Amino acid sequence: MRQAPVRRILPSLLALLVLSACGDSDGPAPAPPPVQDVPPVATGPEAQRPQDTRSYAVVEASLPFAALSGAPDSDRWWGVLGKAGYQVEVPKNWNGMLVMYAHGYNGTGPNLSVSPPAIRRHLLSQGYAWAASSYSTNYYDVRAGVEDTNALALAFSDIARRNGRTLAAPSKTYIIGTSMGGHVTAAAVDEENTATANNKIRYAGAVPMCGVLGDTELYDYFAAYQAAAMQEAGTPATSWPVRDWATLGPQVQAKLFSSFPGGATPGAQTVPTEQGMRLKRIVENLSGGPRPLWDYAYAGPMQATVWGTFGRDGKMLGILNEDVVSTTSIVYQLDATPALSNEEIAYNSAIYRVQATPDANRLRRDGLRWVPKTNAQIKVPVVTIHTLGDLYVPFKMEQIYKRRADALGTSNLLVQRAIRGIAHCDFTIAEQVSAFEAMIKWEQQGIKPEGDDVLTPAVVADPQYGCRFTDNTPSPDDSAALLATRATLPQCTRP
Repeated sequence: MRQAPVRRILPSLLALLVLSACGDSDGPAPAPPPVQDVPPVATGPEAQRPQDTRSYAVVEASLPFAALSGAPDSDRWWGVLGKAGYQVEVPKNWNGMLVMYAHGYNGTGPNLSVSPPAIRRHLLSQGYAWAASSYSTNYYDVRAGVEDTNALALAFSDIARRNGRTLAAPSKTYIIGTSMGGHVTAAAVDEENTATANNKIRYAGAVPMCGVLGDTELYDYFAAYQAAAMQEAGTPATSWPVRDWATLGPQVQAKLFSSFPGGATPGAQTVPTEQGMRLKRIVENLSGGPRPLWDYAYAGPMQATVWGTFGRDGKMLGILNEDVVSTTSIVYQLDATPALSNEEIAYNSAIYRVQATPDANRLRRDGLRWVPKTNAQIKVPVVTIHTLGDLYVPFKMEQIYKRRADALGTSNLLVQRAIRGIAHCDFTIAEQVSAFEAMIKWEQQGIKPEGDDVLTPAVVADPQYGCRFTDNTPSPDDSAALLATRATLPQCTRP
């Protein structure tokens, strides 16, 4: 596991970003301080990137949404704020609090769309209003996700007034999100981003779900997996990005897998060849270490999604102008023993190392970094959930975030929960509601919830790991396919 790099922090930010002493973990969460303005350190415009020249459009006909059957009566509003679409829902019995929902990756197309939170029914039943932005861009643009979500939260009362309902500003505003939206969520409550955002708001608590909590280290994982696959196939990388990956990739894949989902046999499970068996163990260690359900996860359809990221440079499809990806600190392990054998030492010496451009994702003068950091510089309760078998945004993201929190002394504001799922963000509604309510009870009543140890290898490798917070209780809004998949997995024999 590589450590987070030392960051070059602007002098004007340094005093602002020093964390205040955290209160007793059994007491109420500390009240957040007011947001302070950070003056720019230089004048003149920042450089443009490909993402800044792309055009996007809100499909306004897709914004209207119907009442949820069986849910409390509510007002529903939609429209365009700036360059982003939005949806807002406020129950008639509003409790005065607002929950912002940050959606996940929406691809690279020009059309922008909004999606409501999966726990919409629960939020309404408890009196919460919710709001969701399409963001003003697509691609992996977390900067836009944070700014547009913040802007919508700030505009909430004005949107209500324009629609004929006078509402006071929310007494508290929370944020939740999935996948890339989990990155948005964690970034939105991080002190660096709270200080440098153009649209400034203090959230009272956060629930990142299946989140990219290691920010750019997710892309380091993709590169490390690709480099290992090439090494195991006998065609080691000698440069990056790999030349002619479109031709070489299928050849590498054919040597390592006898069956691969999305290939000649759509829907098939991933089956390693004898040559590819060592890669399976390498990727297990790259993605979080030995843990339950790994065989099921590695055989699942997420492999095709992960391999779809291979062959790229480190600019995250134009989100950055320079390469941010690095594998120089990745430690490849061939077995479950943490100590490196002579064979592993030789392997780590031989494999190609991807190099990042220094300061490719530096602090900027015009707002957030192009890829906002999740430094774990938090002052409000954060509750996370993550499936153990996620290969696309692996469980390793939770471990990176926990180590960052430990290093900063903010772990008393972080609770993490492992869920026994084998795909990306495949949570039941019950699991999401439980995490949200745990955060709410913590923030409002000072009762810190229970969580899982994500760092101790023996704990994570226990066959019953993840059982405590996995909840397969069906609800009207659950996916039948998800519940069916859960039924095929090894069941817990103890809580």
